[in-house]
Amino acid sequence: MDQRPRRTRRSVLRATGATASVGLIAGCLTKGDGTDEAEADGSYSVTMEPVGTVEFDSVPEAWVPYTGDYADMGVALGQADGLSAIGIRARYGTHYYDEIPGVSVDESELTELWQGSTDREIFYALEADVHVIDPNFMINRLGWDQGKIDEIENGVAPFVGNTIFSGSYPWHDYAQYTLYEAFEKIADLFQARDRYEAFASLHDEVLADVQSRLPDERPDVAILFPAEVPPESFYPYVIDDGTQSKQWNDLGVGRALAESHVADFHESRGTIDYETLLEVDPDVIAIRQDDGVIDEDFESQIVDHMKDHSVAKKLTAVQTDRVIPGGMIYQGPIINLFQLEDAAQRLFPDEFGGEELFDRAAVGDIVAEDS
Repeated sequence: MDQRPRRTRRSVLRATGATASVGLIAGCLTKGDGTDEAEADGSYSVTMEPVGTVEFDSVPEAWVPYTGDYADMGVALGQADGLSAIGIRARYGTHYYDEIPGVSVDESELTELWQGSTDREIFYALEADVHVIDPNFMINRLGWDQGKIDEIENGVAPFVGNTIFSGSYPWHDYAQYTLYEAFEKIADLFQARDRYEAFASLHDEVLADVQSRLPDERPDVAILFPAEVPPESFYPYVIDDGTQSKQWNDLGVGRALAESHVADFHESRGTIDYETLLEVDPDVIAIRQDDGVIDEDFESQIVDHMKDHSVAKKLTAVQTDRVIPGGMIYQGPIINLFQLEDAAQRLFPDEFGGEELFDRAAVGDIVAEDS
């Protein structure tokens, strides 16, 4: 893609109140990661693969992500008011915010970009100041072409984003950012460095505490998404370098599917049945579902069905009651803290039990702090 610096279509974005104050302090920021230092007039640039360098005259207010990982990053950076849309509402874990004081997103108010397809007209209607979306995701997953990307960039606003949730897409042959590497880029986009650094510090403290308490023996885990409920087949999610796997990698679990050469769903678009799963026979089966999981429904619709199934009941994880909820695919810094905590509690109940592993109020304070 074109790596030349580009300016937004608006010579001056709306910059009032707290957002304007961020632009005024931006001149003192110094970057060593390819992001240019902001000018005294509030203009600045952000460099992120695959789009290259994009220039801004002031901080975007209205913004549109496609996936919940970037939505969560924006909320963590205090930008919830400008969030206007999401790809699919059910795949954005806004229910996690219920536990964070002062943080909320009404997903019913977000325009869904996926409506059987994703058309250009919806981007014109939203009139965002920036699209926090990897354009290659639009091309390779949603059937756009470069001409449509250029049209929206020139007619509405630029794209800034990188597909971070999966490390298995064959077309993703450029930088694969970690969650916090991508988060840092989005902090540059919104000129919210202080919030990013506060989250990074909190994350490092929580992770260091959790990892210091992990047992030497770690289970092999298979991450699955039911193709139907009750499930007879599953979409396999291999634990890879994508951010969808962050909590599992941080907990040092075995990659049951990868070690058995089962292809990731993002690569194969295929399913596996119980016979294939029995060949893998993981210690733990973690079941992903959209829009959270209610424990009672999980037991009745998933676990009980597997216990009664002629093949599934032979699985070690079923016999040892280690079929657990596996969280959601898309996680930014807030959702990841919850999903790390949940995975640690479920995998290692003797050590972590029902203990809260991070301070909810501290997260709320970071999101709410003055810029």
